[in-house]
Amino acid sequence: MLEEIGEPYELTIMSQEEGAGEEHRRRHPLGRVPVLEDGDGFLFESAAICLHLADLHPEAELIPLLGTRERALVYQWTIFPPAELEQPLIEAATQAARDPERAAAAREVFYARADAVSDALEGTDYLVGGRFTVADVLVGSALGFAARSGFDGLSETVMAYIARLIERPAYQRAAQLTGG
Repeated sequence: MLEEIGEPYELTIMSQEEGAGEEHRRRHPLGRVPVLEDGDGFLFESAAICLHLADLHPEAELIPLLGTRERALVYQWTIFPPAELEQPLIEAATQAARDPERAAAAREVFYARADAVSDALEGTDYLVGGRFTVADVLVGSALGFAARSGFDGLSETVMAYIARLIERPAYQRAAQLTGG
């Protein structure tokens, strides 16, 4: 998201020990990432950070005008990954060795939810209004993680969507910075 808006920023990558430390817990009470620090303090949760950055940088055109149907759809799809995609994705990954049946069931739930994204992408390259928005940053992140983690049951539509997102110059720059 920071690369998409084109503003300078400083990226801090922490060790697991640093993330669990008191200093970081002052930034995020659960010791997680990401956390955005700006002149007003700290903000955590990916969706909140991305929506805030989109609002602060309207010139990047990553969020439609307030009060429009397209804005509501951006909210919908921005909330969709943490509400619908991440839980079964994480469950499938964490249960793979311990409880393969539970992991398989979680994968099926994930695929069904990913199919909702696939359906929304029919006939368009992006989720809202035919253009790249903050919603694509978040949905693409979750789906891209799944694809990199061996979730091979994603539809061709979703795989093509992930490929489009990966080709974006902002994604390429961010991947170089984070080694991903």
